[in-house]
Amino acid sequence: MDELLCDELIQEVFYRLPPSSSSAVSLVSKRWCRLLRSSTTSISLCFPPPHNPTTIASLSAFLSHHPFLSSVSLAGDCPDFGDPLLLAVASSCPNLRKLRYLTSPVSYFSLSTLSISCLHLSSIAITISRPLSFHWLPSFNSLKCLSLFLVSPSTEFDNPEVKEMRDSVFDSELNLESLSLCGILPGDSGLSYLWRNCKNVKKLRLKSCESLGDYSSFSCFSKFLSGLKELELRTCRSIFNGVLLKLAENCVSLDSLLVYDGGSGEGLLQFINQCKCSLRRLDLRLPLDLDNSHLIALAENLNFRGLVSLRLQSCCFVTGEGLKVLARAIGNVLEELALINCDMVERESGLLAALGQDLKRLRKLDLSYNDMLLDKELVSMLVSCNCLDELKLRGCARLSNAAVDSMVRSCKQLESVDITYCCGIEVEGVEALVLNSLRLRRLKVEQSKLSVDARTRTADKFIEVVY
Repeated sequence: MDELLCDELIQEVFYRLPPSSSSAVSLVSKRWCRLLRSSTTSISLCFPPPHNPTTIASLSAFLSHHPFLSSVSLAGDCPDFGDPLLLAVASSCPNLRKLRYLTSPVSYFSLSTLSISCLHLSSIAITISRPLSFHWLPSFNSLKCLSLFLVSPSTEFDNPEVKEMRDSVFDSELNLESLSLCGILPGDSGLSYLWRNCKNVKKLRLKSCESLGDYSSFSCFSKFLSGLKELELRTCRSIFNGVLLKLAENCVSLDSLLVYDGGSGEGLLQFINQCKCSLRRLDLRLPLDLDNSHLIALAENLNFRGLVSLRLQSCCFVTGEGLKVLARAIGNVLEELALINCDMVERESGLLAALGQDLKRLRKLDLSYNDMLLDKELVSMLVSCNCLDELKLRGCARLSNAAVDSMVRSCKQLESVDITYCCGIEVEGVEALVLNSLRLRRLKVEQSKLSVDARTRTADKFIEVVY
């Protein structure tokens, strides 16, 4: 039977199998093992302790059996084997395009070797130590996406002026389109090199950053912002106000803003009032100082009238009044709304019904983790939201089969539904959803809630079920 199937057909089957089945497939026959290895393009490995010199040889031998790898992810705590592991990857994966290597900080020498061996690398995520230098970056001619985790404050003498002069010799415009930096500290020199030479970056992600670098770095940051389209600020309270102020002053191209555990409400309000960008996506998670004044300011600024996606999470001080004002202003364009773990959803009766009447074009709705949300409140909104194709209700424990019945009757376009951890929705409700939602393509639900009929239907209609 094995000989009746050509290599191409078997490999096509492999592509459709879940990663967990790889070990079983490789044991079927030598031929299947060879075909599996040659069809594998992405791999993720973890190196738990203890480590010894044979780890390097084992990794090299393993990678040599997968000649077409284009994506490799390595994780684990390997302080003594960081560079040797990276060099093993460099010598074994010439077709590599994406590398995520977070085992330990790597040296600039090993990065230079990597750039020579892997000419097609377009995405790198690595950890580097202070003092910082970026003279190795121009060697990666194909690099588009760079993620750096900065660690180990240097105990060596590092004169910022000398450092800046050393890096300025290598000034060369980079082709980066996405830049992610984690752990910038006050006084970090060398970052001005990035701000000066990354003029093509469209997406910037800053995480756990206490600064933008030394004084020269901060002064270069303003020019860097001019062409930015996406910005994420995650746990960057100390620089939050300064970054948003510079953004309002220097950027007119911003399309998307995400803030997680952000700074003061005053700084955010100032940005909203002064912003000249035609923002289309706004995601505010754990913004403890967010209140109605911010939502009303969004409604009053004409630059935000094109907002197609609004996501709010754990917004304790926002009430229905602010949401209603904003919904009336952008109701004709808003396509995605997320109110995750937001008190006003549970405590203000009639709020969802009012929002539904204003948001006729809504296609994606996320009300996850509002554990006191009642059927009648959800139903009153779904009646008006006939265009929904994605609905997330994860963790809404008080919803019942009545909510599912409303989904089926009102939301004929539904393609993706998440009802995981909805204790009140039972087997019968899930079965009704699967059998009567003709466009359903993806369902997240506990395995125990799928009846025999529901399993048969999902298999026949190629509905992806995620447990």
